[in-house]
Amino acid sequence: MAAEAQGSELVKVVVLLAAGVVAVPIFKRIGLGSVLGYLAAGLLIGPFGLGFFNDSQAILHVAELGVVMFLFIIGLEMRPSHLWSLRREIFGLGTAQIALCSLAMTGVGLAFGLPLMVAFIGAMGFVLTSTAIVMQILGERSDLALPRGQRIVSILLFEDLLIVPLLALVALMAPPEANPSAAAHSRWADIGIAMASLATLLAAGIWLLNPLFRVLAAAKAREVMTAAALLVVLGAALLMQIGGLSMAMGAFLAGVLLSESTFRHQLEADIEPFRGILLGLFFLSVGMSLNLTVVAANWPMIVGGVLALMLVKSLCIYIVARLMKSCHTEALDRAVLMAQGGEFAFVLFSAAANAKLIDAAVSANLTAIVVLSMALTPLAIIALRKFSPKMALSLEGVDEPNGLSGSVLLIGFGRFGQVVSQSLLARGVEVAIIDTDVEMIESAQTFGFKVYYGDGTRLDVLRASGAGNAQLIAICIDDRAAATVTAQLIRHEFPQARLLARSFDREHALELVHAGVDLQVRETFESAMRFGEAALVELGVSADDAAEVVADIRKRDAERFELELVGGVRAGVSLLYGNMQQTPLIPPKPRSTQPREDEEHAPGISA
Repeated sequence: MAAEAQGSELVKVVVLLAAGVVAVPIFKRIGLGSVLGYLAAGLLIGPFGLGFFNDSQAILHVAELGVVMFLFIIGLEMRPSHLWSLRREIFGLGTAQIALCSLAMTGVGLAFGLPLMVAFIGAMGFVLTSTAIVMQILGERSDLALPRGQRIVSILLFEDLLIVPLLALVALMAPPEANPSAAAHSRWADIGIAMASLATLLAAGIWLLNPLFRVLAAAKAREVMTAAALLVVLGAALLMQIGGLSMAMGAFLAGVLLSESTFRHQLEADIEPFRGILLGLFFLSVGMSLNLTVVAANWPMIVGGVLALMLVKSLCIYIVARLMKSCHTEALDRAVLMAQGGEFAFVLFSAAANAKLIDAAVSANLTAIVVLSMALTPLAIIALRKFSPKMALSLEGVDEPNGLSGSVLLIGFGRFGQVVSQSLLARGVEVAIIDTDVEMIESAQTFGFKVYYGDGTRLDVLRASGAGNAQLIAICIDDRAAATVTAQLIRHEFPQARLLARSFDREHALELVHAGVDLQVRETFESAMRFGEAALVELGVSADDAAEVVADIRKRDAERFELELVGGVRAGVSLLYGNMQQTPLIPPKPRSTQPREDEEHAPGISA
């Protein structure tokens, strides 16, 4: 019997893994995203699908650790100073959004005929956005580190904090018969326990965690470090749970306290595999928890509730974002991304049902509404992506060029352009800068750069940017085709300016030369030359001999390029050194056994 039970449990584990492994790649391949794949797989194998699982809530409780670990990793990226810099977004933006959304959605509940108390609880549950879904989508879009992503993370953090007073409010509103043995002073005891738990976590983070990891690192036992990382995350979550606070918030605080530790990257690498698996399991369990029987029995109210609440919440989020000076595009993206209810709603509805503020049927309907909203969010994001190219780009807060007059016009302010600007600005040269990346323009402003929105392929923009008076124009954009078009346009319209351009590779360099640039620089050429020279030195070649080799390579490259201008990219191949017939220009000399002064304490590689 025991063997059969173990076999049955193993079958469930295999089914869970297979559902995710099969569904997620399919959904990503057709452009629907991994979150929707997990939700659909969970619905398929759950109690209302093929019936492999009957208790989705048990899986959900375990899978919530994925959200906990996700918040820990986010905390590792949030140094205390950075977190303090987000205080306006966390408390100002978060408070404004939650206040407006809760009022409006309480009104929706009243419009559906719910009593005031039930409408308020339903609204407050729906106002708590799904941290797991939003974080997953932000991560897939690589938006977490961008300013717009940071603003969304700030709101999510405030919502995680909000679950604590909401649960306390539910306890206060509970009728006496819900818990007749509860004494008034017990609530103060709960508050005391919560404060003590928080103080213990902060004290451990400040005085215990770093010394602990130093001892473990000295032991050189990788598996113990992994176990310690899990201990920190789960221990912080447990401590907060004992105090009646959010487990996810406890893990986040632990991450923040370790964000400046030398072990930060090691911790992140150790936690990441567990986080990914458990977060996928969380989405699977959410899919399983969608009660199709409840939906079928009350579908007009549930479908109407989902659409009404998502629409109202989106509208409120958009209004707050616009009032807080976000552009139309960012406000619309945030409104769609955060329009769903979240996992903390399940906790709130369960607490309200236990306190006899709502009955079981209402709790099931509200839960179904939240789950459906979570499932619809990826589809709403896809719909927004389909229609967003048709929307005009919002340039609010971004200036367009008009009558600029710099000695140098710099087109493109990405990684390449930023480095180029430093030499010019250090010499006091007046530089006008244009770019088409609105997010980058806003970010550059915080670092002291004035960048104008402008497309270098448009003649009117070039004129407004001062190209007619510029002594030098530098094309630093990373779009190969646009760089060539821009070069041709500038050479034809503004012959007075010296024209420099960043080239992608040799073929692009040839295109730019034919377009009339005075100087082109391949974006990786100089760094690769320096790298090769350093490699020779590390192999024991003297610095002078290495420089001589590099000078020869540079000369050969220039000769080859001249041949390619006439005969195409295959011309001059004979000037390359190939490893099929290697004839070294300067044979490596044995390295001296005496270390150089600058590497006396550094290990080297002997020739």
